[in-house]
Amino acid sequence: MTNVFEDYLCSTGGLSLEEINFSVQFFKPIHLKKGDFFISENEPCRYIGFIASGGVKAYAIDKEGKENITCFKFENEFVTSFPEFVKQEKSRRSIRAIEDSVIYRISFPDYQHLLDRVTAWNGVIKSVMEKEYSQKECYLLNYNNKSTVDKYLYVLSDEPMLVQRVATQDLASYLGITQRSLTRAKGQIHKPDVL
Repeated sequence: MTNVFEDYLCSTGGLSLEEINFSVQFFKPIHLKKGDFFISENEPCRYIGFIASGGVKAYAIDKEGKENITCFKFENEFVTSFPEFVKQEKSRRSIRAIEDSVIYRISFPDYQHLLDRVTAWNGVIKSVMEKEYSQKECYLLNYNNKSTVDKYLYVLSDEPMLVQRVATQDLASYLGITQRSLTRAKGQIHKPDVL
């Protein structure tokens, strides 16, 4: 088991070393190449994963066949389609690697068993859900009803990793703008000073 995952579990402060050692056996590593799916839309949501390295995007396909990206997740974050995972339903969105990634995943039956055996996991999951909610709230506050330039300025100041690690078309989808608008905004912000 990667130390990254164990270090993360230690950092939560909610699990003893014994509980961490017991827990890690249920998480199995998978290696995804860029473009591989972790979860596919309209297929049962069987896993929750912890990203040890790499990154993923979550999106749904609209009627025109266009991706609508709702979030990105990177190292030290859990990823799944939570409502469908908990209810064991078909996922309403896809989660796909945007970089070569290593994800430690746990199946729903093992997840249930772990929650029954290590009650402290309820606290870990609660903090993951709170972080997820906070990210969604932040997204709505900072990317809805703002100009393209304001959206891009926010990304630059508060989520610079997205500019460094996410393809332009994916970032545009996430911001709810066209790729052309994003390129124009970048040009306005980064335009060299003319003497």
